[in-house]
Amino acid sequence: MVSKMLIISSLSDLSSECCSNEKRFLLSLTFLNPEKGKDALCLTIEMEIKKLPRGKNSRLVNFSLTVILFFGLLWIGFSRVTDNSTTSGKIPAPQPGFLAPEFSLEDMNGETVSLTSLRGRPVLLNFWASWCPPCRSEMPAMQELFAEFEYQGFTILAVNATNQDDLEELKKFVEGNQLQFPILLDQTGSAANLYNIQSLPTSFFINQEGIVEDLIIGGMSEALLRIRVKALLSESPVRDGGQ
Repeated sequence: MVSKMLIISSLSDLSSECCSNEKRFLLSLTFLNPEKGKDALCLTIEMEIKKLPRGKNSRLVNFSLTVILFFGLLWIGFSRVTDNSTTSGKIPAPQPGFLAPEFSLEDMNGETVSLTSLRGRPVLLNFWASWCPPCRSEMPAMQELFAEFEYQGFTILAVNATNQDDLEELKKFVEGNQLQFPILLDQTGSAANLYNIQSLPTSFFINQEGIVEDLIIGGMSEALLRIRVKALLSESPVRDGGQ
């Protein structure tokens, strides 16, 4: 089970000076899941505690705290996540130093391409869309580097956010820029969810062993692309003819 946190956000004394026989408090609580910050329940409780005999006043305070703990436990029970369950919102994004998650998608010719089929080759995995200006800007440089370093085994998988894109516009862009590297169609968003993509473009530089070496969020200049690709190739043996 994922652990939860109870945070007392604020405790305000709303007592009026004219009403000396009672104390009023406004208590704001946040029940927070530390592994998913936005999974939180905010609860505001206004408590009015009158000046009663000491024993009755203590019982009232204890009752109020019991109510608070009850709501907290109730939230934890309904929002619990078991260790063997998975949802896209709880999967961490792949990070440098870790194995790139496997996926298979069809390219624009209807051929299925899997990431593991490229094991042994350095790969630039790029998530993009044809309506995305920085995505469009970096594509010509990516094509140039692909043509220059393909003989060393380097390749590019450009995963298009097809579920958010126009297929006809995509085809026009690919043909207009004469892109030769594989364009994969993520028609359901499954690959983007697997890699927890939050913005486009996002690029993963993966070495020949399938390990993520670098992660770049946002568009890249040709100079930055060249530096990253050369760094990736420096760890890979030269291959003849890109085989």
